[in-house]
Amino acid sequence: MYKTVLFDLDGTLLNTLTDLADAGNRLCVKYGWPTHDRAGYRYLVGNGIPKLIERLAPPDSRTDAVLAAALEDFKADYGAHLRDTTAPYPGIPELLERLRQAGVQTAVFSNKADALAREVVADYFGADTFAAVRGQRTGVAPKPAPEGTRALMASLGADPASTLYVGDSNVDVQTAHNAGLPCCGVLWGFRTREELTEAGAEHLAADADELYRVILEG
Repeated sequence: MYKTVLFDLDGTLLNTLTDLADAGNRLCVKYGWPTHDRAGYRYLVGNGIPKLIERLAPPDSRTDAVLAAALEDFKADYGAHLRDTTAPYPGIPELLERLRQAGVQTAVFSNKADALAREVVADYFGADTFAAVRGQRTGVAPKPAPEGTRALMASLGADPASTLYVGDSNVDVQTAHNAGLPCCGVLWGFRTREELTEAGAEHLAADADELYRVILEG
């Protein structure tokens, strides 16, 4: 059994795609940039909000000043709308309770801005569900760089030999592997089975029950 499980947030615990896409498109309209269909945001998000803004901005708009202003505008707008349609994926609240009862330590490690990650996790799962919630912090390289993962594990006293990272994208698989951890890719998220397989995910889970079995059999 894995004793510690680190979860990605967007696309893994919460379906945030519509709220992220709508906030992104409102930003694009404000700045006169091309908008994108919601499905396209599956591949625009995943590397943190600053990278999302860079991807949304046309090349001739990617100055430091414009990107910085757009980043603040996005954070303010998304922060006001992050509950519009966002919801846990089916079975996730029940899974987290089953893991708690089994004595498995859980934490969230996301590329979402730290304050937003903490806020949305508290809203949907309560303040005491996870041992820790970490988002992207100033001065810490975003996923898939290993520094944030290692710092989180150290704070939890987690042994890499009994820790699993769970996520929905190749970024998550790389995050796990860069920190010396196995990864379980979830098939209900933003990306595809093929992407997770090609990235080298050790496990795949089609639903929350299957993920529970992976964790207990780990």
